[in-house]
Order: sequence, then C-alpha cells, then structure tokens
Amino acid sequence: MVVPWVALGEALSPEAGEASSVVGSLILECTSTKQSLLINSQCVCAGKGRLCTSKSCLWSARVSCTAGTGACVGTLHSTTPSIPEPGLSISFLAKMSPSPAARSHPSCPMTTSSLPVGVFVWDVENEGDEALDVSIMFSMRNGLGGEDDAPGGLWNEPFCLERDGETVQGLLLHHPTPPNPYTMAVAARLTADTMVTHLTAFDPDSAGQQVWQDLLQDGQLDSLAGQSLPSQKGVGIAGAVCVMGKLPPRGQRRLEFSLAWDMPRIMFGAKGQVYYRRYTRFFGPDGDAAPTLSHYALCRYADWEERISAWQSPVLDDRSLPAWYKSALFNELYFLADGGTVWLEVPEDCLREEPVESMCQLRPLLREYGRFGYLEGQEYRMYNTYDVHFYASFALIMLWPKLELSLQYDMGEGPFCASSALLAPHAPEPLWSLTLSLPPKHNVDPAYWFPSGITHTVLCPTPSLPIPCPAAPACVSAPPALATLREDLAQQRYLMSGIIAPVKRRNVVPHDVGDPDDEPWLRVNAYVVHDTADWKDLNLKFVLQVYRDYYLTGDHCFLRDMWPVCLAVMESEMKFDKDQDGLIENGGYADQTYDGWVTTGPSAYCGGLWLAAVAVMVKMAALCGAQEVQDKFSSILSRGQEAYERLLWNGRYYNYDCSSQPQSHSIMSDQCAGQWFLRASGLGEGDSEVFPTPHVVRALQTIFEFNVQGFAGGAMGAVNGMQPHGVPDRSSVQSDEVWVGVVYGLAATMIQEGLTWEGFRTAEGCYRTVWERLGLAFQTPEAYCQQQVFRSLAYMRPLSIWAMQLALQQQQQQQQHKKAPGPIAKQDTGLSTRPKLGPKEAVANPSPECAS
Repeated sequence: MVVPWVALGEALSPEAGEASSVVGSLILECTSTKQSLLINSQCVCAGKGRLCTSKSCLWSARVSCTAGTGACVGTLHSTTPSIPEPGLSISFLAKMSPSPAARSHPSCPMTTSSLPVGVFVWDVENEGDEALDVSIMFSMRNGLGGEDDAPGGLWNEPFCLERDGETVQGLLLHHPTPPNPYTMAVAARLTADTMVTHLTAFDPDSAGQQVWQDLLQDGQLDSLAGQSLPSQKGVGIAGAVCVMGKLPPRGQRRLEFSLAWDMPRIMFGAKGQVYYRRYTRFFGPDGDAAPTLSHYALCRYADWEERISAWQSPVLDDRSLPAWYKSALFNELYFLADGGTVWLEVPEDCLREEPVESMCQLRPLLREYGRFGYLEGQEYRMYNTYDVHFYASFALIMLWPKLELSLQYDMGEGPFCASSALLAPHAPEPLWSLTLSLPPKHNVDPAYWFPSGITHTVLCPTPSLPIPCPAAPACVSAPPALATLREDLAQQRYLMSGIIAPVKRRNVVPHDVGDPDDEPWLRVNAYVVHDTADWKDLNLKFVLQVYRDYYLTGDHCFLRDMWPVCLAVMESEMKFDKDQDGLIENGGYADQTYDGWVTTGPSAYCGGLWLAAVAVMVKMAALCGAQEVQDKFSSILSRGQEAYERLLWNGRYYNYDCSSQPQSHSIMSDQCAGQWFLRASGLGEGDSEVFPTPHVVRALQTIFEFNVQGFAGGAMGAVNGMQPHGVPDRSSVQSDEVWVGVVYGLAATMIQEGLTWEGFRTAEGCYRTVWERLGLAFQTPEAYCQQQVFRSLAYMRPLSIWAMQLALQQQQQQQQHKKAPGPIAKQDTGLSTRPKLGPKEAVANPSPECAS
C-alpha cells in the first residue's frame, strides 16, 4: 500500500537574513483526499474525510523557536493512530541551524550559527499488521511569486552529492534575477531503506494535476534528468522532491528533507556596494553552495538538536520558573533571525593594519566576527536603532557577545576602503525636494507621528554615490576616524519640527546605521522624525552599554578602545546641563526614545540615565587610570544626585519631569532605567550606589501598584505613564501604551531589587496579552493599548527579556556568595557570561597587544 503525503512550501525571502524561519510555510496534505489547510502557521492535516487541525483533540501542535541567528524547532505530532491511515502515525520536526547552543560548546564550529538552511524530519510509525510504502513530497516554488519572478529566466535542475559515505539528492532552484541572485535547494537524505525522486519543473499556479497524477501512480516522481527550460516571462516554475520509505508491520522510518537558500552576495537598495554574507567564509562566495549546505545540514542536524537541548535544559528543567517565562525567553529570540538580519563578512583587504591608533581590537574582531545588523522592526526599517538596542542588547551580549562588541564598534566607527575611497562629500547646495508617502501603522491613526498629514517633503542635498573601490567590492569595515567625531553636513528637514539640520553632527552617537533601501553603514541616521543630535539619551546609552558589555565579557581591550569615544560623547552631552547643577535638562519636545512623549527640564528617565552614565564614567576613569577625569565626573555626580532627588523625588516615585504640565507628576514605568543598567553592570549598590536604594524600591512598588495592578486589572503589563490618581497618562499617544520591551526591562529591575514576584507578575501580563489574547506569536509588537490596539509588529525591543535572565543569574550568584564566601565554581550552562577576571583585575593586567 502507498500512502502519499506531501509537504508544500513557499520560500521566505532570502533577504530576510541567513537564518529565516521556514516552519510557518508548510502545509501537510493527504493526497488520498486532496485536502489541505494552513492555520496560524501550523501544520494541519485533512485526511480520510475528517478535518484534523491543531485545535482538535486529534492533533496537537507545539512550536518552540530558539531562533537567535538561526535555531528554530517546531514539532507536530498525531495523538491518534487513525490519521492518515489506520495504524499509521506521523510526527514532524523542523530544525534550523543552532544558535546559542553552538556557541556554548567550544567543539561546535562557528559555521553553524549563520547557515541559510532548515531541516524537516518526518518520523513515520506503522502500528498495523500490513506493510506500507509511505511517500512524502516537498514541493517548492522557484521565487516568491512576485515581481522578481516576473521577468522569467528561472530554472531548476536535479543534483546528487555523495560525501563521507552520506548521499543527498534533490533539486536546485536557480533564481538569477539581479541584483541579488540566489539558488534554493530542496533535498532529501538517501538511505538504504528510502528512495528519493524528483519532478524538475511544473506550473505552481495550476491545479497541480501533473504532480498529483505522477505521485499517485506509484508514490514516486518521474525523475527526468537534465535542467528544466528557463521560465517564460510572467510564468511561474516550481519543483518537487519525494522520499519513499518502506514500513514493515510494527516498523518505523525517518524521512528527512532540507531547504537551503544560497544568496552569497547582496546589495542594499542604493545598489552601490556589494557585500558577502557570513556563511560564505565557510561555504564559498560563488553561489554554488546549496548542495553542500543541504548535505551539511542533513548530516549534522541531530548534533544541533542535542546542543540546543543542552543549552535550553538549565532553564526548561528549572521548576521554579513559570512555563510562560520559558516560552518567552527562548521564543522572543525569533527576532534575531526574522528582523531583517544581516551578518556580513569583512574582507581582509578592506582592513588597514592600524585603522585607529587606539583601537587595538577593532581589526581582529571585525576580521573574525564580521558585521552584524538587525532592523528596529519589520515596519521601522533602520538597522541597529541604538536607543532601542539599549533594551534588546541583553540578548546579544548574553548569547553572542562578540557580535554585540562588533555592533558597538559600528556605532563608533565609519566606513573605510582599502583604496582609501570614501563616500563623496555631500555638497551643502543645491537642495532637492523629495515627497515621502509614509505607510500607515497598524491600527494607528497617521497623525500619530505626523499631525499635519502623512505626506511630507524632505529637503536635502543631491545625494552622491560612493566612489567605487577597485581593490575590493565589499569594503565595509574599518574606519579612518571615529564616527562620533565625524559629521555629515547634508541638510534634511525633520518631520516633527520642520527644522532643517545636518544628518549627522560631531560627537553624537548615531540613531541608527542606515536604511536597507539605501546604503547602511555608509550613510547613517535614516530616522527623520526628529533631529537626534539633540536627543538626550543616545550618548548616555552608549556609555552604559560599553561598561555593561565590558563587565559581562571582561574584555579590557574593548574598554580601552571605547574609552576615548565615551569621553567624547559625554563632553558633548554636558551642554544639556544648562544651569550647571550636575543634571541635564530635556528640551521641551520628545527628545529621547519616547519620541512622541514631550519631556521638559530635568526628567526621571533621561536624568536617571545621565547619572548612571556619569557614575560609569567615574568607574571607567578609575580603571583606565585617568584621575583628573575621575575627579571631574565624581564632582558632577555628587551635584547631580542632589539635584535629581531634590527636583524629582516626591516621596513615592520620581516625577516624570519638571514642567508645569499635568503630566509632570505622571508615574513613568521606565523611570529606573539608569538603575537597571547599573545593577546589570555590578554597580548601583553599596559604595557605588547612585540612587538611594529605599527610593528605588519604593518607586518600583509604586509602579507595580499603579502602572501594573491599576491598569487593565493587572493583566496587561505596565502602562508607560499613569497619573497619581489612577488614570493612565493620555498626554501623548505613547504615554498610555504598554511597550513590551520596556516591561521586560522593568521586570528585570524589580528582580534586581528583590521584588521577584512583582517582576514576574509584571512581565507575565505582556506575554499573556501578546501570545495568547492578541495572537501575535513570533511578531511581538512594540506597543499595545488597553483596547487591543497595537503598533509595529515584529519589533526589536522585546529581546530585553534576556535582562530578566541576567538578573536571575546574578541573584543566584549573590545567594551562593552569601552561603559560601569563598570562590564559587561556575557551571557552564551556556547562559552565564560573568568574566573569569573581575573588571578591575582585567584592566590591571592587559594583554601585551593591548598595552598602552
């Protein structure tokens, strides 16, 4: 008996990154009834005349994504032996290349965390007394069915690769359309008990009769040799691979597929520069790696699964942690794969021997780890948006610390080419006019961002293209000078204020490293809502992240490299302390990450970040032996602390700001962000206390009482702003929103201060709302309101849930230290990242190559 089943797939865009998830693109179909269904990106079955979905008792579905930069595990299994045939049970498992699991085991090569490949495993069990032949077919369209396919010229061909005693067969789907041609491979593992066949080409827009008739005849495909004809203009082309396995009575069989997509070279929207993806270091840049990727994945996925399990087990096996937290912790990592992620190689000939005199680690780090970028959100398309990365960065520093350090260098570095060819300078004149038609946000009035309408005109100089680099086409890395000291005098009109100002000013951390539709890294600051050179939080967040990253990695070379940059940005920040009381003032508009919420004068959020950054400067100055700088910032800190407490503390919490507006007394859920980073960096208590601990704890308790418990019955997390009389602050469209990433950071702060139950209760509201009530799994929005209005699906900031994990680990270490004052033997769980040397010891004993 032949029981043919088919897995249909539509490829995700390779531009989404090397490790996009493909689990949601599968349909399981029983060919005996020719019925299929796809619900909520889950595999479902329709067989023997009865509809079986994940919502019924007959099938159960479980999807747990440990994506990171590419580990996604999803399972679907039958709970009844009556589907699809009496006595036949099928279970499905999809895997991607591993992420932190690979990094936590030195024996695992670095190839595995950047691969554009997924594996689909079908375990079939025959519980009956009759032998069965079971066929599963995987069909795939060549391309995405959009305008990139329309010109035609797409073609397919079979391949067979035998290596190390293992054979993989399948189809290559060539998509040569410029500017980013790619090849997909649908492949299967050939064993002694299986047969692999293929259908080279068919029309994916037809009813599929050609495919079904071929498959139903004998459970195999015709397997014609040779290439298909190129597709005609406007006509689609697809292919299919089938695996047949023999199942003896009471026997079982594993049938394995892989899907790889090889797009080695990419160009961003301006088409001015060619880049190579990270995996090309291991599999080559020529576009012929799809067969090798398929073979590599099919032969190693079992090891990946073991490593993923070893990485996750310490959390999953911890009964003190609630199930929702375990789900959120690992599943929110989806964004590091699905957030438009790029991981780019930095060619050797694009690195000077000494890029910057003080940057001892820049060249080796970029050579070894490349350049990493991910979008603020799938709707807010800017790479490495820094005010938001401040929250999301906990996932990177805890799981991929070298990628976090690489990103930090990018925020302080500019482009350099081996031929010394830089971007042509922008001429200040003439101005040109560009009308921008901005897409509406989800469920949000366009006036949210642009009160005067959705169409605006931007004035800026005629853009110049980069001078070509004849020496190397992918010159993306080392700088001629610190980016914070550079400026881009191109003039552009900022949409909220209408002012015309430079794109990038000197001594200011950029808001982002660019737009994928332009030339990211070569042209920064794609954000045009506000002039971020006047923002109060970007420079401070850079300083705080530098020290936190140093503290968690123990990388003293990194600290020495970043110390001059920190000095520059803090000197620039001092101009915002207009009355010289040691505390900066906000400018009377939305001049920080809450870019729709006006802040005036000294404020809880920016003032707290400022004091935390000043405290960090004191610490770094001591570590770097800069006594004069240490004394200077110590004096600022002392004066600033007094002003902060005097102007903002009201006995229960820190006021939102010092304006005369009613919202000045609002309870801001994010008011303790500075303390959050201090505690994450081993500071903020004892001798390094900045904010009085009783005040911090009281403020957090007030936030929990009003912003959490007093909002939506305590079931939706913490609202950004709450009036002291128990009504949400509706002075802006952001003050009465819940920001998921902010809530996870708030929960981490509560855990740090001993309010662990309150922290979990606060964070749980966000998880229940997003994943259960709104049904937005794997597309967590930036914000939602009490009335189930949400904004910006698939957003960077919720990665801050890893700050909760760091807080829990540090809490556990403190408890162990109290029980055993002596040295503690640390178990390697793949989650702990505390340095073996303390910060002071690390800098006091620099390696020879980093010695000043």
